[in-house]
Amino acid sequence: MAQKAFASSADLDAKQQTLEVLADGVYTLTAEGDPNVGAVEGEDFLVCFEALATPVAAREWLDRLREHTDKPVKFLVLSHYHAVRVLGASAFDAQVIVAHDNTRALIAERGLQDWQSEYGRMPRLFKEPDSIPGLTWPDATFSDRFAIDLGGGRGELVLQYCGRGHTDGDVVAWLPEQKILFAGDLVESRAALYTGDAFHREWSTSTLDRVAAFGAETLVGGRGAVARGQDAVAAAIGQTRHFLQVMLREVGAVHERGGTLKEAFEAARAALVGRYGGWPIFEHCLPFDVARLWDELSGIERPVIWTAQRDREVWARLQA
Repeated sequence: MAQKAFASSADLDAKQQTLEVLADGVYTLTAEGDPNVGAVEGEDFLVCFEALATPVAAREWLDRLREHTDKPVKFLVLSHYHAVRVLGASAFDAQVIVAHDNTRALIAERGLQDWQSEYGRMPRLFKEPDSIPGLTWPDATFSDRFAIDLGGGRGELVLQYCGRGHTDGDVVAWLPEQKILFAGDLVESRAALYTGDAFHREWSTSTLDRVAAFGAETLVGGRGAVARGQDAVAAAIGQTRHFLQVMLREVGAVHERGGTLKEAFEAARAALVGRYGGWPIFEHCLPFDVARLWDELSGIERPVIWTAQRDREVWARLQA
């Protein structure tokens, strides 16, 4: 049996990017399972959501956006700290970079290691990595809620912390008038979950309950297609919850009976592959997902820092 290529290192084919206008002045760029980004027009400025992995990649997104608006970027919102979401920030020339308090702490604690880790796992996303000037640091942080007045009768954009989930610093961006939610990696739509820095039990219960409570009619997840309509939004949230619940059930059962991490991985994969195996980054993510959940069930509250070396060790142990 051929050995699987490490993470997404062999995924080198370009993805088709699609810019979608979700409402007047509300945009998203999706890319067949690559990270999604978004933008919202204020009266005379833009709020951008997510920054992509390098300034070069971010400029390509901004070039597409400039076909619709030439307003300057006032706010750049980082939904969480992972390298593929933040290291392109310098391209936006934003007046204010906004993130959760915990995201700033995570950048300080593990930002450099995460950069090296994600570059090794997903090299295709790092277009011209030498263009990255260094770690991205937020200018403004908040603990619960951060509202941006869009001006000109456009209402407000609300950044909200819903609890620990994909990391302990994820935030969503909510447009109450349009009922559009940018959920970041707290929700995926027909894309597998990365949970290597997650808090599985809270994410699968109270955090997703808060996300669902917005009553969104359009949802942009971290990866995958835009969910349009209440049924599609509920399905995306439900898919995310189900993935987590299956992991908790399968890995938890092996852990409780005193089995091994390898057995837990095999049980989780067997239970998930039928429904999720063909979705983007499933094989890439699952070893790291199971390793984090195993630690969590073992009483390790804070996720262990992923390094390029640890990535390879876990992969060899579980997925090779």
